[in-house]
Amino acid sequence: MAETTGMEADAVRGGEEAGTRVADALPVALTSLPLFGGLGAEASAALEQELEWLSLLGGHSLFDEGDPSDALYVVISGVLGVVAGEGRARGSLLAQIHPGETVGEMAMLSDRLRSATIIALRDSTLLRIAKASFARVMETHPSSMRYLSQLLVDRLDRTTHRTKAAFAARTLALIPLEAGLAIERFAADLAGALRDAGTSTEILDTRARVAGLDALHALEKLHQLVIYRGDWQDAAWTRLCIRHADHILLLARASSGAERTPPAWGIADLKWRLCELVLLQEEEAPAPAPAAPWLARSAARAHYHLRVGNKGDFARLGRYIRGRAVGLVLSGGGARGYGHLGVVKALRRAGVPLDLVGGTSFGAIVAAGIACEWDDRELSARVHDAFVRSDPLRDYTFPFVALTRGREVARRLRQHFGENRIEDLWRPYFAVATNLTTGEVAVERDGPLWQALLASSAIPGLVPPVIRRGEVLVDGAVMNNLPVDIMSTMRRGPIIAVDVARYLNLRPTAPVRFRWLRRLMAGEETVGLGIVSLLLSSAATASDAQARLCRELADLLLEPPLREIGLRDWKSFDRAIEDAYRYTMTRIEEIERRCRGVAP
Repeated sequence: MAETTGMEADAVRGGEEAGTRVADALPVALTSLPLFGGLGAEASAALEQELEWLSLLGGHSLFDEGDPSDALYVVISGVLGVVAGEGRARGSLLAQIHPGETVGEMAMLSDRLRSATIIALRDSTLLRIAKASFARVMETHPSSMRYLSQLLVDRLDRTTHRTKAAFAARTLALIPLEAGLAIERFAADLAGALRDAGTSTEILDTRARVAGLDALHALEKLHQLVIYRGDWQDAAWTRLCIRHADHILLLARASSGAERTPPAWGIADLKWRLCELVLLQEEEAPAPAPAAPWLARSAARAHYHLRVGNKGDFARLGRYIRGRAVGLVLSGGGARGYGHLGVVKALRRAGVPLDLVGGTSFGAIVAAGIACEWDDRELSARVHDAFVRSDPLRDYTFPFVALTRGREVARRLRQHFGENRIEDLWRPYFAVATNLTTGEVAVERDGPLWQALLASSAIPGLVPPVIRRGEVLVDGAVMNNLPVDIMSTMRRGPIIAVDVARYLNLRPTAPVRFRWLRRLMAGEETVGLGIVSLLLSSAATASDAQARLCRELADLLLEPPLREIGLRDWKSFDRAIEDAYRYTMTRIEEIERRCRGVAP
């Protein structure tokens, strides 16, 4: 075994004894790795002599973006993370590298600097092949060069062209943030939901502390998911659970309100660990208890509300963990947004879970109803009351800022969504608006729901902009009418996108001389280009180029046939729902296949 370089010295542990154990296992390990499987016996034996073993502690970097490319690494155990952009502290986590996979292949083919930072998301064991060592073996066994070069090129090609895959944990740590939690029951219910979904799952508690690393790694290979159950009274064991976890779930009772700061458990030191908060709610709670007190005191990047004893909530949490949660993204499109109700009705009837939801403008409104857990009847009744009973865009005023006051839209949104906050919805949810102050897309993930919906649907020139946090927000369709890209960054599983605004049918005809003002304000497309319809169409088409890109990111794209429905045809309620429902049902087998078949 070659000597470990100084760059990795701080991250290595285990000493000579551990190094010997790994060295003894190398011949077996190498034959099972794709990188070495096709080498001849002599080349494989020569390469074994050049391998270096190292153990990288969770949170440490293997190499940083911009470093020289001097070696190739093979992950034997643990998980690495690929980070790119704006340095290690603020970059984006692009992918995970699991046992059997390699990283740093470009070092074998060129002298380019490292294109990304690689961080150990948990304690990991690696094999290192220095570039010089690789070259020596290839000089001695030139016939192997073609095989290895082709293997590396193929892997690089797959890496370059792959879409963002869902994150799927292999090890999960359940960490209590307060004393007295029924963590044993929680772990058992979660494991039961995962097993029901076909995931082989094992729970480890403090009794596993006597097991060595080899035994823990063996269990992780044997099961699709290993749950490390933390213990409030055993800090050493709990820290070990965190060190061995790909994914950390912090558990707390929402009703306790985080009266005191919970223990950090060293989580803040692991910047790229996937760490999320689960707030336990009463089994029959009509609405979640507020999340804000806990969010202000935890290191979680996301949170979920889970009703104790609710099998549906545990099944959904299992899908989040395994990268099989179904995301639904709904576009804006004026009255054509009624079609979203038909799509949702068909998806629910087919049993397709709607685990994460988001949208723009009218799509954001329908998605919010899903996140509130309104059933089909309630969702339909509320939308009908808000938009069909009378046009909410008829409170015209002298157009200093917009043609309407916007008060009627705001009143109806507040009437139906009340004082609900986005962070306190049963499903993870986002609404997209356009920030005119910064010139960027605004993704609303917290705060009063009705305000976010008003901003997301504030069509410039038609509805006054919304001032929120000192910034000017208008309709999200101006920049992103189909925000699949926002959903894809969550990387939880397959994404269904519903676009009702792709085909617009605004047709100009000869203008009418008489009663022109009334018709102009009414936006009657058949008598000319009404200003209201012009504004609606402009908002829906301004981001068409972005929408085309987002459509390509969706795992499944639905485009209900709603061309004959105008953007302000508020009386087309029943027709739009029925047409969209029938269309979706014709594709339901494809939908079910895609939602079942997307592997983590």
